[in-house]
Amino acid sequence: MTTNALHARHTAVMPSWLTTYYERPLALVQAAGRHVTDQDGNRYLDFFGGILTTSAGYDVAEIRERVQRQLATGVVHTSTLYLIESQVALAERIADLAGIEDPAVFFTNSGTEANETALLAATCHRGSGHVVALTDSYHGRSFGAIGISGLEGWRPSPLSPVRLTWAGNGRRGEPAALVADLRSRLAADDEPVAALIAEPVQGLAGFFAPPPGLLRGYQEVVADQGGLLISDEVQTGWGRLGSHLWGYEYQGLRPDLITFAKGLANGFPIGGVIGRRAVIDSLAGKSISTFGGNPLSTTAALATLDHLLDTDARGNAERIGRQLLDGLRRIAARHRCVGDVRGYGLLLAVEIAAGADDGAPAAGAAAARRILERCRELGLLVGVGGRHGNVLRIAPAMTVTGAEAAEALAILDRALADESRPSAPADRPLGVGAAMA
Repeated sequence: MTTNALHARHTAVMPSWLTTYYERPLALVQAAGRHVTDQDGNRYLDFFGGILTTSAGYDVAEIRERVQRQLATGVVHTSTLYLIESQVALAERIADLAGIEDPAVFFTNSGTEANETALLAATCHRGSGHVVALTDSYHGRSFGAIGISGLEGWRPSPLSPVRLTWAGNGRRGEPAALVADLRSRLAADDEPVAALIAEPVQGLAGFFAPPPGLLRGYQEVVADQGGLLISDEVQTGWGRLGSHLWGYEYQGLRPDLITFAKGLANGFPIGGVIGRRAVIDSLAGKSISTFGGNPLSTTAALATLDHLLDTDARGNAERIGRQLLDGLRRIAARHRCVGDVRGYGLLLAVEIAAGADDGAPAAGAAAARRILERCRELGLLVGVGGRHGNVLRIAPAMTVTGAEAAEALAILDRALADESRPSAPADRPLGVGAAMA
């Protein structure tokens, strides 16, 4: 089947809001290491990894073999109504790594569900539905998660099950003033705060880190009212930042709850919450998870975690991340379409101002999409995000090599050069994923 035929079938049965990257979407059929191949035989260096999910790369022997052994038992699913040894072992491992006193761990299927669970636990524990969230944040696609996500393009409904107070993420204003403003607004509010939820580095916002001290100040304000901190580590966890296993360490925070997903199982669906037992156990009544913590995903997660920790993937993320950031800064100095470059381990971003001298957000988004398409033509897959869809998101597997980083930099240099040329056509065909994760 051709890619065009598959795209036509996709369009016929999938929702219109289920967007894809590229004018001619990709269908990937084979992968190994940090490379993927589409059904037309084109091979790409993948520097986005299924939205930061294939953390160890593709077709890793140790992970594949352990999953195959579990498959061979015939036990792929049982539900949490039964004991699952791999689930318990993974929970024990994560509890040791979390840095939370007296932790309990609950597994879900995704980051969205993890954040929903954390919100449920925090609001039940506090007896309040009042939540503080950050501008430009993204916490998932469910009703509750959408309600606390600050990126307007990703909030299709104005309704929310929680009472919300917004706090600035630090793009504008000094941290001390922003903290003082939040304190003043909460002091005048009759409903106590249940929790502050924050990404240590905002993912869909274009890998933007709130400035030093801001989140710590917000946590102190919320804690003064007895509120909790939920650290959304769906994109920042497991050592992707290089210097720290968790993003909350990077920001100097003390979370009561940590949510995780994406890279833990190297592509198998898993998410979860780690929290103080007193908070997690505040949910009244009974509950189960049909698929969360299933034998296959937890086996894959244990194998992935072993691989990442035993191979010094965190150190590699630090080293290669520095190589990429230094290279991107050198490249940016040569190309007028680049407005900013930032990076934290293997979370790297190139903010596009515009294809020409027009700095309007729409022009920057259009330019970013052209660059995304050009990178694909040259054999590199990256992502796009940011408040206006004008940020290239670069997040290779944590096992990426220096040679692969150099190759990616050369492709990005060429793609940015093409966009920076005065003759770059403003009406060049665009992809359809302007604000995709």
